Amino acid sequence: MAIDFDALRRRFPLLERKTYLNSGSYCALADSVRDAFNAYMDERLAVGANWDLWVAKNEAVRSAMAQVLRVTPDEVAVTASASAGINALASALDFNGPRRKVVVSDFEFPTHAQIWHAQERLGAEVAHVPSAADGYIPLENFARLIDDRTQIVAVTQVCFRNGARLDIAGITRLAHERGARVMVDCYQAIGAMTVDARALGVDFAVGGMLKYLLGTAGIGFLYVRSGLIRELVPSHSGWFAQQDIGAMDITANRPSRSARRFEAGTPPVVNCYAAEAGLKIILETGTDAIEARVRALTRRCLDGLAAIGWPAVTPADDARRGPMVAVPSRDAAGLVAQLMAQDIVTSFRNDNIRATVHFYNSDEDIDRFVAAMAGHRARFGPRGEGPG
Repeated sequence: MAIDFDALRRRFPLLERKTYLNSGSYCALADSVRDAFNAYMDERLAVGANWDLWVAKNEAVRSAMAQVLRVTPDEVAVTASASAGINALASALDFNGPRRKVVVSDFEFPTHAQIWHAQERLGAEVAHVPSAADGYIPLENFARLIDDRTQIVAVTQVCFRNGARLDIAGITRLAHERGARVMVDCYQAIGAMTVDARALGVDFAVGGMLKYLLGTAGIGFLYVRSGLIRELVPSHSGWFAQQDIGAMDITANRPSRSARRFEAGTPPVVNCYAAEAGLKIILETGTDAIEARVRALTRRCLDGLAAIGWPAVTPADDARRGPMVAVPSRDAAGLVAQLMAQDIVTSFRNDNIRATVHFYNSDEDIDRFVAAMAGHRARFGPRGEGPG
């Protein structure tokens, strides 16, 4: 059955006023997510503490997130952020043995790489996989660094700076052949693309709900492959990480037999309301359909930019591209401000302006963005091009 994306678009009131191409920073707010926030407030005012419902909301997020990842709920921890998930995982690893090496890439988001570098005081040795001359990181660059001393390969799926998409399945096959495990940071992909953890073969995956999953800040997830859960005991813990959260036992750490052992304290209650509502939209729409629409919109954007003589740095190959189109500028901050004055919402990292696309965007959004960029090219074009 064909999906009515126009009807879905109408569920995001912001889109009536803005050309919103900033989902890679923070998604547009859906009507049902707004209603979920309001429901929390209404219950707080009417009931006060509603603990059983709050725990149920946390479990609803776990179940929905498992469906998005195509795994089981027992393999999903609900965390306060992607950083919380990575920290919990890192705390369960031992860097005193022969496998001390952590392989990351030069595409990583800062917090991701910083957490692994923080393990250096515990014996970790962090190696960065560089990009090739064309700006991409091919599989052979990973092959040069992943070896029998590597414990974990921790890599992003889509780079937050340029929108390049790494070959996660290929990296995982390579790492497993050499005895290493793989953690994927899928924050800039999940919700806009199908992220099937089983098909990718990854051991761990982290992300959060404020971007393409249509939720809010302050809540994230960690996937841990079922066969690894029991052998990994994080030292970052808390009462929601225990097998019995109601035991209130202060005499020992008795971690859950599920991925919940990677959680910590009281869950982010109000954020669970919002995250559950956002995840429902993703599941009802379907990630395969969302990915196809996002791919078509980013292709339209790439073609339009090429036509005005201002090509993106994002790979044109569908297999190497996520939901982001990054465009180089001699003054990216200034360009973002100029577009904002025209009610076109984007963002920038380094020297690239980022147009990040979701299923609620339209052809008209893309065409308006490209037309605006054409008008700003003389002043804000790439470095090396003088103002004309």
